[in-house]
Amino acid sequence: MENVDLKFLDSVLEKHDCDKTRIIAIMQDVQEHYRYLPQDALTYIARKVGMSESKLYGVATFYGNFSLDAKGKYVLKVCRGTACHVRKSHDVLKALYEATGTSEQKASSDDGLFSIEIVSCLGACGLSPVVMVNDTVHAAMNPDKARELIAQLREEA
Repeated sequence: MENVDLKFLDSVLEKHDCDKTRIIAIMQDVQEHYRYLPQDALTYIARKVGMSESKLYGVATFYGNFSLDAKGKYVLKVCRGTACHVRKSHDVLKALYEATGTSEQKASSDDGLFSIEIVSCLGACGLSPVVMVNDTVHAAMNPDKARELIAQLREEA
């Protein structure tokens, strides 16, 4: 259990009374802390709440908001819905890939700062094309604005 803080995990489990019926809330707290669900954390949690690891992994893989892969400090969600697509979100995505050193095959940057996810819709069609960085929506994106955004985020990191 080298990759996880057992004191943190114990505090999360205690907060939820180590109750396996609250496993989603437990996993949400763990993911909020690590930005993904580390394998060692899932193994520890399964043992502590009395669930099989396979059942816990079943929950983690069923819900799209959980991730078993490490995420960057900044998770960029690029909308590919109809409105964004028509307004060339593909060009924005390409600029983001180039600026972050990521690609369709490599979702996270080597420096650990960026992860890029393509999503079906962010529900901001009137602002398209849209990129969401963590919980902040960036509207009317274009390739130049995308590169500027990445430069700004690097400065803030």
